[in-house]
Order: sequence, then C-alpha cells, then structure tokens
Amino acid sequence: MKFKVFIDGAEGTTGLKIHEYFRKRDDIDVIKIDPEKRKDVDERLTMMKKADISFLCLPDSAAREIAALAPERCRVLDTSTAHRVDSRWVYGMPEIPGQREKIKESNRVAVPGCHATGAILLTRPLIEGGLVPADYPFSVFSLTGYSGGGKKMIAQYEGSERQRGNSGNQDVLCSPRQYGIAQAHKHLPEIISVTGMSNPPSFMPVVGDYYSGMEVTVPIRLPGLKKSDVEKAMDAYYANQPMVSVKESIDDGGFIASGRLSGSNRLEITIAGNDENILLIATYDNLGKGASGAAVQNMNIMLGIEETKGLI
Repeated sequence: MKFKVFIDGAEGTTGLKIHEYFRKRDDIDVIKIDPEKRKDVDERLTMMKKADISFLCLPDSAAREIAALAPERCRVLDTSTAHRVDSRWVYGMPEIPGQREKIKESNRVAVPGCHATGAILLTRPLIEGGLVPADYPFSVFSLTGYSGGGKKMIAQYEGSERQRGNSGNQDVLCSPRQYGIAQAHKHLPEIISVTGMSNPPSFMPVVGDYYSGMEVTVPIRLPGLKKSDVEKAMDAYYANQPMVSVKESIDDGGFIASGRLSGSNRLEITIAGNDENILLIATYDNLGKGASGAAVQNMNIMLGIEETKGLI
C-alpha cells in the first residue's frame, strides 16, 4: 500500500529534506502540484484533499491561512511555529508520556522547533518528576548549524562573497554569532508551554559556521539535587524511546561536538558536570530530530507505520 503525501512549501529547506527521506521509500507517493500553481490556494487545497497526509513547510502566516481553510478531515503536519501552542493542535513530541497516542489519532499535529526540542527533552522530565521546581531560573544555551536559518542563511554562509567585518579583513561569519538577544525568540512560547516552566528561561541561541548539528545545554545548580538522581530520572523517562537515548558519556577527549549527529535522526542526552553543577546536554541534527526527521517520525505514527521507518 502506498500513502499519498503532499508537501506544501516543498522548495524550502524543511520540504526539500522531507523529499530526500521519501526518495528512499517505496510506501510513499508524493503528489506534486503544478509549479505555476504552487501559490494558488484552491489548487493547494485540492492537493490536501487528495493526500492521506500533508506537510506545511511554510512561513507562519501562510501556514495559518491554509490550515484554516483545510477541511477537518485533512490530516496535516505543520513544521512552522504557527500552531505549536494552539490548543486545537497536538504537539508532535512522541517522547512525552501519552503524546504518541494523541499524535496517532489527531488530524492536526504541530512539529516542534529545533531549539525547543532539546530544551524540552532536557527539562520536562525533571519538572514533571518534581526534581526541579517549575519556577527554577532555567537557562538554555543552544548552538546550531546555519542550515537552521533556511535558504536565505544557507546562501549567506555558502556564498562566494561573505560579509566582511568593520576591520575589512575578517569574515564575520567565521565566528559563532549569538542571536535572539532581545529574549523574544519564537521558540520560547512552546518551551514554556510544553515543559511547564513558570517563567521563560534565559535563552542563548548561537549559529556557527557549519551546515548542521545542534548542541543544547541546560545547567542546573540546585542544593540537594544529585547528578545520579538526574541520570536515573532521564533513563526512566526515555527508556525504550527509539529516537531519544541517554548516554553515560558522549565526549571525545573532553569535547562534545555540536555536529556529531549531523545527518542523523536521533537525539542523545548526556548528564555531565557534578553534584554542585549539573550539565544537561542534548546533541542532534537541527534538520533531523530538530525538523524534517521529527516531521517524518510524526507522519509514521499518524499513518500507523513503524515509527522509525526511513529514519534509522
């Protein structure tokens, strides 16, 4: 049996990556829209009605527009930010207890954001389990490859003429660049909503001069909390999860490379540091478990396919 899939916004970074997954599968038939009609709302709705499932790989406003027009019976996966905190949509993180069943039954699933994925998977088990209070002053440091910025940023980093700094002799893109410094990043609402944090964390996203891979770090300094307690809680929470695992150590001579899982769809967690200063670290691919890979994982669940099919 082949499932019909429509990708609205197939030329964007996320859409292209999803296409890449499907090229290796014999159970997916990607139905394609006439290129001249790819912005025609009626034609896109026709495609969605034909499909068993549709992916929205669109800017937020365009995703909201087409989702509002699509019949309720159309099964939709939105990879944008538009519906991640919308109570009418299911948040597409199957590793949360009970969420896999909700995803399977839903016709509207919002795929998590890349930075948010690491932040949520590192902190929710501790808040939910009562090891760390919801009002703890969390901070989240997140280093990502430039593909997370989409086509425009990819072109900027891979262009033949890269922007020079004020001195005129140094490529400003060579060094990591922090952004979201106004503390209003678009992933913050979903982090707060899904983890149960009482307050927004201090969030420090940084983009580096490499294509893909993420490393999210959350430090915890809480008197009485032991590193071994955190390890046990994480092990139990993610036991038997096919795409998320807890590792005793993933360092390479004292280093953890943010691009170590580039090209993968897995996310690996390690608990480093010591009892006085615990470090929660997640590494994964911003295009894999952080975007397109997570979207395909959700699609597999919704269609009743083996969850990891085409991903490992």
